[in-house]
Order: sequence, then structure tokens, then C-alpha cells
Amino acid sequence: MGSLGLFVDRQTLGNAEQLTALLRIRDTAERMGHSLSFIFPVDIKRIARLDGLFIRSRTDPMNISFVAAKMAAFHGIPVIDDADSIQICSDKINMYLHMMNSGVPIPETLFLRKQEITASHVREVMDFLGTPLIVKEPSTSFSARVEKVDTVPGFLRVAKRFIKLSDWIVAQAFVESQFDWRVGILNGELLYACKYIIPTESFKIQATVNGHVVYCAVKSVPPSQVPRRIVEVALQAGRAVGTGLYGVDIKEKDEQVYVIEVNDNPSLESGEDEFYPFIYEKIITYLLGE
Repeated sequence: MGSLGLFVDRQTLGNAEQLTALLRIRDTAERMGHSLSFIFPVDIKRIARLDGLFIRSRTDPMNISFVAAKMAAFHGIPVIDDADSIQICSDKINMYLHMMNSGVPIPETLFLRKQEITASHVREVMDFLGTPLIVKEPSTSFSARVEKVDTVPGFLRVAKRFIKLSDWIVAQAFVESQFDWRVGILNGELLYACKYIIPTESFKIQATVNGHVVYCAVKSVPPSQVPRRIVEVALQAGRAVGTGLYGVDIKEKDEQVYVIEVNDNPSLESGEDEFYPFIYEKIITYLLGE
């Protein structure tokens, strides 16, 4: 019997779907013979007494969840997500460099410094990447600070806004698709697969349209219906980051596949697990053993 901690915050518990998922994790752990406790930031000292830690609050090197991950590692406690994965996935440039170094297929991607954000250089970027293209601020999450542009003035407006938040910005070829594959990877193995259906009002899985937040629809896909190439590339992308829990976003176009990003701390509460009933058992076993 082990002691599992779920690191959460008020924002996590304030979402009904996330709370339901957390309760399912608790019930699963107890059914497997383990104890589970919710660890809030104010309880962070309790991590040292745990056998495993599952972080379910927003992960970011500037967030206390990163301190929780580092504390678990210091005490030799298995943790999802580990600090290295958080650092890689929270910085898109760091993440894409890991993908490039491991030969993971990604859209054509360039990194621009502040002094390179000029009309003449942007024209060269657009000639190389084509239009429209995607501009990202490296610390983006949940589709924030990701914009599609198709003109030099439009690129400059977005880039000058993003460069105030980072020393670099990401420019990436646009891959049009009606859905993204989201493939869950745990310890180098397939955990689940689903499709995130892109809202018709947007090119992103989450966007604000007329003042309202529009989310993608989630369609779980049985293992037998997930193309082998999608799984292979997702596993390759996961290995490029580490051995933890990742959600790999992949687009298909013209029989080619492209990893858009690798997410640490992926969502588990939106129906991703419909055809994968043992997600929580596998995560708990990874952290606590059989």
C-alpha cells in the first residue's frame, strides 16, 4: 500500500470536469489498496511523506507546481510531471529543439529574436514558411498567444506584442486540418488517443470568438483505429522529452504527420479515456508500483 498525493489548487477544483476526474483518480487509488490525499500549495511540506506525487495544477517553472516537482525529486519520490519535463514543455523553443534533435517531424519552424523582427526579414520568413503562418510566444499554453497571420504588417503587430514577453518568438508553417490527434504517452507507451475537433470559428483547439471561449470537441478513438504512424511519431516525440506523462498533438496533411507540440500535464477530464478504461490504474502503477 502506498501514499499518493494529488497536487491541486483552487482553480483545479473549481472546474467540475476536473474535479470529477480527480475523484475518479482517488477512487481508483483506493480500490488498488493505496491511500490518496489532496495536496494544496499550503500543504507542500507534506510531499516529503508521500510515496508518489501526481501534479494536477497548472505546470510552469514560475508556478509553485514546479517547486512541488523539484521537492518530490529531492526526496526521491516519483512524480508526474517531473521538473525536467515541465521546463521543456513550458518553453516552446526548448521543446522544438528537443524535437529537432531527435528527428521528430514538425512543421517548418524558425526562431526570431527582437532585432530580426523587421519588415525585410519577415518577408524572408514568409517566403520560406509560406502564408498563412503561425506566430507563437514560447511560454504559451491552452492556445493563448498563438496567432495566424498572412501579411507582413500582421506579423509585425503580433510579433512586437509577443516579444515583450520573451526574448524570442516562434514562426511556424501553418498546417491546416479539421482535427488534431492527441496521443497520451506514459513511460514510453501509448496511454490513450483521441481527436480534438477544431472549432469552425477558429484554427485552434481553444479560442475566444465574439467574447465567448470556444472549445474543441473531444472524440476518443479505439486503439485499433489509431494509425500506426500516429502512434510511432507520438512515442518518438515523448521519448524526446522524457519518460513521464505527455499529451502529443499531431496534425495530418497530404499523408504527412507533424507534431505540433508535446504537453506535460495533459487533460484527462474531457473524454479522452472513453476507450481506454485503465488510464488511472496505469498512472498510479507508474507512481506507486503494483
